Amino acid sequence: MIAKYREWNKRGVRFQFAPRLKRLKYEVHVRAANSADSSAPSAEHAPIWGGVFTRFKDLDGNSFSLVSFDEVTHAVEEQRRAFAQKQESERRAIQELEIAKQVQAGLFPQTLPPLKSLEYAGICIQALKVGGDYYDFLNLGKERLGFVIGDISGKGIAAALLMANLQANLRSQCAIALDQPQRLLCSVNQLFCDNTPDGAFATLFFAVYDDAASRLRYANCGHLPALLLHSDDTVERLEATATVLGIFKDWDCEIGECQLRLGDTLALYTDGITESYNSAEEQFGEQRLIEALQRHREASSQAALASIVDEVQRFNPHEQHDDITLIIAKHRGN
Repeated sequence: MIAKYREWNKRGVRFQFAPRLKRLKYEVHVRAANSADSSAPSAEHAPIWGGVFTRFKDLDGNSFSLVSFDEVTHAVEEQRRAFAQKQESERRAIQELEIAKQVQAGLFPQTLPPLKSLEYAGICIQALKVGGDYYDFLNLGKERLGFVIGDISGKGIAAALLMANLQANLRSQCAIALDQPQRLLCSVNQLFCDNTPDGAFATLFFAVYDDAASRLRYANCGHLPALLLHSDDTVERLEATATVLGIFKDWDCEIGECQLRLGDTLALYTDGITESYNSAEEQFGEQRLIEALQRHREASSQAALASIVDEVQRFNPHEQHDDITLIIAKHRGN
């Protein structure tokens, strides 16, 4: 603009005054994002541009302005807008993640169906706001209770959505678990294959406890072995009876069975327990878990649960990288 002023000045154009700086404010009304009224303006501030200008008249006395806007000011304003949009996007993402956390918390068991011979408890502490670990207690009727613990591949929102899908499939069909647990799990596997992307899978331990007979029938679908600590200090490992869910449509499983007696403790867990690392890169491991369960043999399931989770967290002084999920059930006699 200054160059143009000098050029025209040399050609005889008579300017009324030398170029001077002026701030120009433009009114911009943007409808609020959550407002139904299209006429309602938002709280967005009107931008202010810097500009240099002067005036001149032609031979007929018509007045004109020569104006140059400040490109630097324009660039700064664009950066301010981009930063404000980024902050708003991050705020919404945090808000949506918090809502997802509350929704997922509601998917975990809210009540514990009473049993005569067994007292039990479960917990899930997620590494992120939401995660892929899953546990459940299914009231199957006829003095039967379903114990479920699973671990979905991946982490975060994607794993949480798959976890909700698996839970919905199990709960909607659990009525057939009493007499046909294999049929239930085959159906769940088929639905999981149909409704999830390639490469997604879940490990699952599913068991039906008969309160009257103190008998546990179970299927371990690629999950870590459940631990059954007997009152004589022997340990029974409930190993895999099938492969993981969600990869093979042509899938089947076997059903295992074991007997619980007075003083026995059953523990179901995910790898957030056993694969927790300390500063020396040592894993917490299965043996430490067994020893912790033995130390808390006389405590209630809820008290033992809290103590063992606390021990795992103290063992790993670093940031938690995997979900910690644990179920403990203790046979207290009929």
